Amino acid sequence: MQSTATQESVQASGLRQFTHRLLLDEKDPAKFRGALKDYFLSTYDRYESLFQTLGCREAWYEHAIPLRHPLIFYFGHTATFFINKLILARLVENRLNPHLESIFAVGVDEMSWDDLNDAHYDWPEIEEVQAYRDEVRRIVTDIIDHAPLTLPVNWTHPWWGIVMGIEHERIHVETSSVLIRQQRLEYIQPHPDWQPNHSSGAAPENSYVEIPSGAVSLGRSKDDTILYGWDNEFGSHEAEVPAFQASRLLVSNGEYLGFVKAGGYEKKKYWDEEGAEWLDYSKVSHPEFWVEDGQDWGLRLLTGVVDMPWNWPVEVNAHEARAFCRWKSAQTGQPIRLPSEDEWRRMLEASGYQYGDDANLYLDHGASSTPVDTFPHGAFCSIVGNVWQWTETPIYPYNNFEIHPYYDDFTTPTYDDRHAIMKGGSWISGGNEAEPDSRYAFRRHFFQHCGFRYIVSSHTPPPPSHYETDRLLSEYAELHYGANYFGVENFSHAIVERAMKALGNEGARARALDIGCASGRATFELARYFDFVTGLDFSARFIRHGVTLAQGEPLRYLRAMEGELTELHEMTLKELGLDGLGAKVEFFQADACNLKPQFGDYDFVLAANLVDRLYEPAKFLDSIHERMTLGGVLMIATPGTWMVEHTPREHWLGGFKRDGENITTLDGIREHLSAHFEQVGGVDEQPFVIRETQRKFQHVISQISYWRRVR
Repeated sequence: MQSTATQESVQASGLRQFTHRLLLDEKDPAKFRGALKDYFLSTYDRYESLFQTLGCREAWYEHAIPLRHPLIFYFGHTATFFINKLILARLVENRLNPHLESIFAVGVDEMSWDDLNDAHYDWPEIEEVQAYRDEVRRIVTDIIDHAPLTLPVNWTHPWWGIVMGIEHERIHVETSSVLIRQQRLEYIQPHPDWQPNHSSGAAPENSYVEIPSGAVSLGRSKDDTILYGWDNEFGSHEAEVPAFQASRLLVSNGEYLGFVKAGGYEKKKYWDEEGAEWLDYSKVSHPEFWVEDGQDWGLRLLTGVVDMPWNWPVEVNAHEARAFCRWKSAQTGQPIRLPSEDEWRRMLEASGYQYGDDANLYLDHGASSTPVDTFPHGAFCSIVGNVWQWTETPIYPYNNFEIHPYYDDFTTPTYDDRHAIMKGGSWISGGNEAEPDSRYAFRRHFFQHCGFRYIVSSHTPPPPSHYETDRLLSEYAELHYGANYFGVENFSHAIVERAMKALGNEGARARALDIGCASGRATFELARYFDFVTGLDFSARFIRHGVTLAQGEPLRYLRAMEGELTELHEMTLKELGLDGLGAKVEFFQADACNLKPQFGDYDFVLAANLVDRLYEPAKFLDSIHERMTLGGVLMIATPGTWMVEHTPREHWLGGFKRDGENITTLDGIREHLSAHFEQVGGVDEQPFVIRETQRKFQHVISQISYWRRVR
């Protein structure tokens, strides 16, 4: 089967090799500068060459799939990312092009079929974006060549932001290649840098490898200065894994054909509820990249269609992989499923794979998969490389997980049980993506050069631990929903009652926003008085409390007693007199300093104990008027406990002297709000008590001020 693309022939471009990885433990600054520059340029050049496969203007501006932005967005996004991170790292002072950077800043996470965004974007011309990329290239190389440098580069080093930008672009080399593969074929042209592998044949028979029981220890230390890592790789996780059998080979197109021929896409018994919903939406009957042509099958590659290579790994989403496992389990009578992340690690260790062993990674073997039995890794083949491998594990934080301040929403929005971990990397993966310790996760309906191998195990892996086990979450749950201590009334209830008393009968009561809602008690309290209330918090782990209660379920958490002793506490909305309000609230993970456009038109905004916990509170105060109606009221409650752990000293609003005069938090708030707000009434105070253990408490007083939007 030949490609339907008819384009002019192309000449080899002489593109530099796609550098495999960057070592951060180099001790010679000159050598490190050279290695980093090569790593940057090989990535930046490779990304731009990928977009040379777009053969016409329509390829840039028409959506390849409705769940993602058009490709012009991604061409500009990675360059904008560099500028954003260099500003945070203080390696540059000013924005390069604020207009383009606002267009290309956010919106790259794949959407679901139930949250499509049909907003119109006035995308810039290709030439304008290319000129912007050229200037970003100049800025980054100039920093690498001339900026002061001390070694090693680690988690806290400003140059971590440069490496972060490179690794981010490597991710988009891969994700953009998937979108190009999904774009209309007549819009795509062949290119010498993106030629596929040509080895193919009949599918080999799969078999099993015995994996004995054993322990796994996952996670990295921030003291590790050898390789870059994303935030979710750091921390610790240990587990005992029972023995199991694992398929020696990745599931091939030929092996998967049995599921297709058996009508697997028509039989709902093989699909869980989420998978069945996706199937109803997509109406598919075979894998995304299979092309049916009469009695024959073809395979869509990056720039063309080839006769089906039955011995290549099948590429499917997690729903399809899980359905195949259920079908195969029914055929064999064995408990077959996808491996967990822990079980995949046991397979990796059993394979003996080490960096440098041959594998289909780094584009070393062409711009496509290769036969599933090409690269032996111990008893397995392609334990890494060729295609990513779906696991059954939703992405979750290791113990002692920390957010990196340069990229605070890289991972936390995915801690929702809907993003499944993929392991092993694909033919296009390079840098961090190709490292066995890397942890990437996508929604289960997503496509990402991803296939799978299956295991036989009667053991059901436990769900990953979530933040709810942390003491901090328990303390906040108790603060919001627990008992009152020392005669101090519940803070969330008290401040909402204060606000309603202060407002009286003034103002609209349609929509309210509780920003920094934490566990969500004030969100429900506001729903007594407003038609609809949105609760936002930076931490997805906190808002799970509110979501649980809104769904009518009890909130259960452990209260610390003394030492390791705890007691279980349970609370429902009904017990608090808040039942029936769940339908009037919604909760989202969000960054108060960078809110997405859909959050707006609020008549009342509550920011309780928030401003002195933001990384740049001025951003919040300078922009919150954009989220409010004229005449709307902003209520700020803050104890003014400024700490460098949360807010860099230069971003404090108060708590310091300026020109010999005391500057308070209220002074700073007034300074930033005066352009759009007028203060209403005086200043109040509201105490609250945080229970740490049975006999240890914090007593805090929050200062309350009210501000009406007048401009």
